[in-house]
Amino acid sequence: MKLLLSTSDLLAQLQTTSRIASSRSAVQALAGVMISAPPDARPELLATDMEIGLRIPLTAQAERPGTIVLPARLLLDVVRSLPSPELTLELRSAEQDVELISGSATFHLRLLRAEDFPKLPRPEDGSRISLPTEALTHTISRVARSASRDETRPVLTGVLMSASGTELRMVATDSYRLSVKHTTLDQALEGSLEANVPARALQELARIAQQAPADSLAVSVGQNQVVFELGDAMLSSRLIDGQFPNYRQLLPESVDHELRLSTAEVTEVVRRVSLLAQKNEPLRLTFSEGTLTVSARTPDIGEAREAIPVPFHGEQFEIGFNPEFLRDGLESVESEEFILKLISPLRPGLIETPDSGEFVYLIMPIRLNV
Repeated sequence: MKLLLSTSDLLAQLQTTSRIASSRSAVQALAGVMISAPPDARPELLATDMEIGLRIPLTAQAERPGTIVLPARLLLDVVRSLPSPELTLELRSAEQDVELISGSATFHLRLLRAEDFPKLPRPEDGSRISLPTEALTHTISRVARSASRDETRPVLTGVLMSASGTELRMVATDSYRLSVKHTTLDQALEGSLEANVPARALQELARIAQQAPADSLAVSVGQNQVVFELGDAMLSSRLIDGQFPNYRQLLPESVDHELRLSTAEVTEVVRRVSLLAQKNEPLRLTFSEGTLTVSARTPDIGEAREAIPVPFHGEQFEIGFNPEFLRDGLESVESEEFILKLISPLRPGLIETPDSGEFVYLIMPIRLNV
């Protein structure tokens, strides 16, 4: 195999694929990227960690076809350091390495076993549906951060993604907070889908979409895999087994306090005061007649408080939240105002957009010590 490449193009493509390569697997090939140059097709870069797989077109001139696997992070570092805008990459079969030449620099990189690199799935025939890219990536950005990172509860590490008619809906929860985002599509979909997709796969899809904008992408859901086609790029991911929680049961039917508040004002106050909510200390929200006081105190560090006028009426009410989780919810609200719904200091709070619950964020409280 011999390829002629642009250094900048290869660097950009490696930065995308190297994020997928595994850094923890005992199989060395999974820590690599496959460079494939078939005799009758466009060259490709491939990477997988057995959960997520990515294949993207490689901008290259193939003088001789072939397939190799090289260490992803090392190749990325080498290409990043090259002195010339162009490079030549050539397989040396006898030496079992690749010679990389760029200007005055020459590198010889040892190969990883291509036989150990798994075959990446492709879309199943007849199962594709087309989704508007902007609507999909926008919805991902509103919910993905609420997915769990605890691998002992894998079902919560995913995002429940469903689409039918003119609605796209995503739901994520880590059992401490819950995000639900409904997005209305301009045109009805030809088909439907529902799948629990790893949040990491959707976040990677959103990154790729930013780098290679396209009006729409294709989604194909199989028995245990989902494949996203964005232009010439193809991202595949295993689906998460298990029953996703019935999130509708978690949403309270009635509340005791419902306040319409300024998103920007409350978010800025929460950001400031949260600076003094360290070492797992909660952020306190104290409601009294016409006033919300946001406060935080961390022993040996300091304390902060700030009051703002709010339309609260009734007996004083105090509730505590994880400051990071509260900020995440507020920062996911796009409207100028939001609805804050509260029941009691020991029941979840709700952040909603005023537009009929297009975005709903439920957050569990923290029991406060007096």
